[in-house]
Parts: sequence; C-alpha cells; structure tokens
Amino acid sequence: MMKYILIILLIKLLFLIINKNNMLNILFQNMMIMLLIFFIVNYSYIKLNMMDFYAIYYDFGLDFFSFWMINLSIWIILLMMLASLKVVKYKNFLFLFVVNLMFMLFFLVMSFSVLNLLMFYIMFEASLIPTLFLILGWGYQIERIEAGMYMMLYTLVFSLPFLLMMFYMYHMSYSLDIEYLNIKKLNFDSFLYNFVMMIFFVKIPMFSLHGWLPKAHVEAPVSGSMILAGVMLKLGGYGIYRLMFISENLMSNYMMSILVFSLVGSIYLSLVCLRQVDMKSLVAYSSVVHMGLVIGGLFSLEIIGVQGAFLMMISHGLCSSGLFCLVNMFYERSLSRSLIINKGMLSYCSPMMMMWFLLCMGNMSAPPSLNLISEIFLLMSLLSLTKFLVIILMLFLFFSSCYSLYLYSYVCYGKSLFLYSFTSFSVREFFLILMHLIPLNLMILKIDIFY
Repeated sequence: MMKYILIILLIKLLFLIINKNNMLNILFQNMMIMLLIFFIVNYSYIKLNMMDFYAIYYDFGLDFFSFWMINLSIWIILLMMLASLKVVKYKNFLFLFVVNLMFMLFFLVMSFSVLNLLMFYIMFEASLIPTLFLILGWGYQIERIEAGMYMMLYTLVFSLPFLLMMFYMYHMSYSLDIEYLNIKKLNFDSFLYNFVMMIFFVKIPMFSLHGWLPKAHVEAPVSGSMILAGVMLKLGGYGIYRLMFISENLMSNYMMSILVFSLVGSIYLSLVCLRQVDMKSLVAYSSVVHMGLVIGGLFSLEIIGVQGAFLMMISHGLCSSGLFCLVNMFYERSLSRSLIINKGMLSYCSPMMMMWFLLCMGNMSAPPSLNLISEIFLLMSLLSLTKFLVIILMLFLFFSSCYSLYLYSYVCYGKSLFLYSFTSFSVREFFLILMHLIPLNLMILKIDIFY
C-alpha cells in the first residue's frame, strides 16, 4: 500500500512544479490528489465479489466495480483541470469551472456508491447538469446549444420509463434496495424489462441510441469530452451491471438479440469512423464502437464477460480521454480538427507522436495496453455462447484496427501545412498524456489488482 501512496505523492509534486502560476488550480489539484489517497487507503481491502457490498454508510456501499469506477472518476477530473489551460490562463470563469467539476465529482461518487435505486436514479440524472454546463459554458461553436439539447432530451425522455418502473418495482417488493432486489429476483414482463434497461442503453450508448454522443463530444471543450468518454459512458455499463441480476431468467431470454444487434451496430459504426474527417468525431464514434463490445460482455451473463467489460471500461476511459487531449492539442495549434490540415506531425514532434501511436494502438487493443486483456476476456465470453459470433467478431476487430491506423497514419505522415507556425508542446502537455499512458500500459503488469 505504501508504494501506491508514494507514487501518488510523487505525482502531487509534479503537479505542483507544472502548475506554479495559479493558486486555485494548485488548490483544486491538491484536493483531488488527497481525496484519491484517502479513498485508496480506506477502501483498498475490497475484493471482487458479485452483488456483495461493503457498507460505508447508511444506504451507501462499495464493491470492487464501484471502487475502481470512483478511482477513475477522481483521476479523470484531476486531469481535466490540467488539460484546460485556456480556462486557467485567461481566467475564463475559472472559479465557476472548478465548482462545476466539484459538483460533477460529487454526483459521480454518489452514483457509484449509492445502494438505493431511487437515489441512484436521482444522482444518475443530476450528473448530467454539470456536463451540460460544461458544454454550454465552455464549448467552442454556437452548435453547442443544439448538442446540449440533444444530450438532455435523449437522456430525460428515455429515463422517464425507468422512473415509472421503479414505482412498479416498489409495488412488487416494497423496497428499492439494490441488494434486496437482486436476491428477490422480480418477475418482469420482457417489454417492461426493456423499458428498465433503455436508460442505460442511451447512456452507454448503444447503436441506434447514440445520436447525442458525437454532437456532444464535438461541441464540448476538452474537459467535457474527457469526462464524457472517461466516466459518463461508464454510468450506463454500471447501471446494466447493477440491474442485470434482478431478473436473470428474463435477461437470458433476449440477451442474444441485444448482443448481436449491438455488435453488428459496432461494425457499422467502425465503417462510419473510416468516413470521418473530423478527428474529434472519429474518436467519439470509436467510443460507441467499444461500448458495443462492453454491452456484449455484460449480456453474455458470464463472469469472464463481466470482468472483461469492467476492464474495457477502465482502459477505454484512459485511452479515449488521452486521445481527446491530443486532438485538442492539435486543434489549439492549427485551429482545425480536420485530418486534411493536421498532417506531417512526425517531422514536427516525434516524442509526442510516439505517445499518439501508443494511444492509437491502445484504441485498437494492441499490446501492451489494458485493452488487450479486456478484449481477450470479452472474446472468450462471447465465443462461449455460440461459434457463429466468430464472423461478427472478426469483422469487428478488423475494422476497429483499420480506423485506428487510419487516424494515426493521417496525422503522422504527409506534407505539413503549419510546420513553422506551430508552438512546441509544453511539459504540461507531455505530463498530461503520460498520466493517461502510464496506467493504461503498465496496469497490465499488475493485472491481479483487478481480481
């Protein structure tokens, strides 16, 4: 345990060195690091045991899944402040920005640790509000208003059936405690059960319900894209994981149709990625592709599938967040996210392109990233259901590799249009990408901490 604390304290020292100019920035990042140390020290004893919670307070508890999701939330929000240099440098409502991030962290921690279904619903919906403020307040183009409206309408419209179904659950069991509902095993109609799951399919998001995500990503500032890709999408997977045990018999009846639909949709969206010119839009669609595989792992109802989905959520949170950071760095220099304009970067800054290469390889689940282990687990769980899925999975893996290589090669090679007008990458930016890459590529060496 001491070595983990020493590593985090070293990171704290590096943050102090890099952010020596702004006191509010330093204060917020120190608070986040101390919170991370406190959380790891107090709850590091939690082991993976499905449906068993360790109570930490009345109506609040942690299991292994929520413990790592909260750690990921704190880590990403810490890096969001480091990525938002323009907000800090130009004092662009900096105090409101910090307060917004604190509220966001509060709602996320509450969502991942609450044991009551109604409280979970309230915190789940409340986490949208700081995200909406990030998009509307610190977004780039005027289309951010439309993107924010899309995000709110999609989530709120599909969350209403879930609220109504909670009343029905309470009528059946006289309790909304998640642990009790998992033990009781409610008898749902399949149509009603689809209604319950719809809110999480929108949030994760599943193919055909993903229309809000690319819009929100493209119009959000870098911090908004980081929190959306890093943590917000994981709320959908976490909700499916929590409620999949309420009616396992019913879930097993229609899991194959959901699973196949999600995987075929991911193949289609991989082809959409190959048509993208906007780098941010390409990374946003690739998030939906990866989440399709997470849905497949959760709906396989195999322990190895659930573990693979859990690992994919953590690895995707780090990898996708890092990609959005680098895309924003290119945007700040060329004032464009187009692949046609951002070319020939390899001759301009080869160390940063090495990091771009590692992130793109992580996006296509190549070693040594944590994505590799998660994808192996997911493939094992899916192929154990039926051998006919091998064709879908082969196409999925091939096309997901294609768009990652397409993204990497277009940015690195070609004739640069802005070679002599670019400012060099700063120490802060190298440090920011390393804070994504180090856990992503080194956690595979200590994989037993997840088991």
